[in-house]
Amino acid sequence: MTDLAVQLPEASRRLDAIDRKILTVLQEDASLSVAEIGDRVGLSSTPCWKRIQRLEADGVILRRVALVDQNKIGLGISVFVSVESNDHSEAWLKTFASAVSAMPEVMEFYRMAGDVDYMLRVVVADMASYDVFYKKLISAVPLKNVTSRFAMEKIKSVTALPVPAA
Repeated sequence: MTDLAVQLPEASRRLDAIDRKILTVLQEDASLSVAEIGDRVGLSSTPCWKRIQRLEADGVILRRVALVDQNKIGLGISVFVSVESNDHSEAWLKTFASAVSAMPEVMEFYRMAGDVDYMLRVVVADMASYDVFYKKLISAVPLKNVTSRFAMEKIKSVTALPVPAA
């Protein structure tokens, strides 16, 4: 069991209804002032700020970021890349993970169960940019198979996690 799997149930037990409301509000708009967040969850500023600080210190809130429209910055193509490998050694995975993690086109990177070993979500400007990425990927380590699936339309995309009730 990973450290994350061990810590999640414990962190989940410590979250009360107000913490959950704070998380919901922050996931919708992290630019709100502490006073405004407090108003929305029924707290004054100081207790609200202390809860936010605790949620950050406990690793529940990882960071606060701006969400950018990928199309408006010229990254209009989303590709889901399935990777299969014949080598499942720790050394191979370390090399592969390091190489893929250094590629800025890769937005998400998962080790999978099932018929593929790894899944990447990649964003690029155009087909030529994807070809450059693909060549970089296949030269990083030996791979058995790489399958690319190009998204035609984004139907749903959210960043806010559904915060479960206590």
